[in-house]
Amino acid sequence: MFEDLSGKSALVTGASGGLGLHFARLLARHGVDVTLAARRQSALDQAGAEIAALGGTAEHLVLDVTDAASVAETLAGRHFDILINNAGISGAGPAAGLSEADWDAVLDTNLKGVFLVAQAVARGMRESGRGGAIVNIASILGHRVAGGVSAYAASKAGVIQLTKALALEWARDGIRVNALCPGYIETDINRDFFATEAGLNLIRRIPQRRLGQPDELDGALLLLASAAGSYITGATIEVDGGHLVSSL
Repeated sequence: MFEDLSGKSALVTGASGGLGLHFARLLARHGVDVTLAARRQSALDQAGAEIAALGGTAEHLVLDVTDAASVAETLAGRHFDILINNAGISGAGPAAGLSEADWDAVLDTNLKGVFLVAQAVARGMRESGRGGAIVNIASILGHRVAGGVSAYAASKAGVIQLTKALALEWARDGIRVNALCPGYIETDINRDFFATEAGLNLIRRIPQRRLGQPDELDGALLLLASAAGSYITGATIEVDGGHLVSSL
C-alpha cells in the first residue's frame, strides 16, 4: 500500500530522539530519503547513524524552528515531498505560575515553529510542481485539556486549526496538510512517570487501560504521508486508545 513512498524525500523536525526519530526510522524503512532536523548536532549525528544502520539515507540539519532566519537559511533551495512537523516541547506547570518566557517558549516551538517550517517547505513543494504531504504532530490535548498544561494545550489546539487553514490555502498546489494527534504514548522520557501512582491513575482513565506504543502511530502517519491518503487533507487523526471519547 505504501510502495509509492520509496524514493521520496522527507524532512522530520525534532528528529534527534523520541517520536521524531521513530518517524524518521519508519520512513527510512519504506525507502524514503530522510533529512533529520533538530537543534543539537551531536544528537543528530547519533540519530543519523541509527538510520544508516537500517540501510537508509539520512542527511541531518541543525535547525531552530523558532527562529525564522534559521528556518529560511537552512531550508532555502531544498525540496521535500513530505514534511513531518514534529518538533515540540511540553512546558508543564500551573497556569498561575507560568512565566511569559515559559509561555513564549512553548508557543514559539509548538505553533510558530510548525508554521515557519510548513511555510518554507511548502514553497519548495510549489516550486517543484509535485506538491507534497505535510503531517503536523498535534495532540489530543489540542481537543481536550488537563491540569498544568495550559500553554501546551493552547499550542496544540493552534496546530490543529493551523493545519485546517493551510490545507485550505494550499490544496490547489497539490499540498495536503493533516494533523496526527497522539494520545499518551510510552517513551523513554515518560516511562518512569507512568510507573508512579499518578501515572497509573491516568492510564486507568484511558478506555483501553494502557499506554500506546510508538509503532501504533505508524499506520496513521504512513496513511497521511503517502498516496494512500491522497484525498485526505485538513483532517486530524487521533490515535489515543479511545481517550478522547472517555466519559467526563
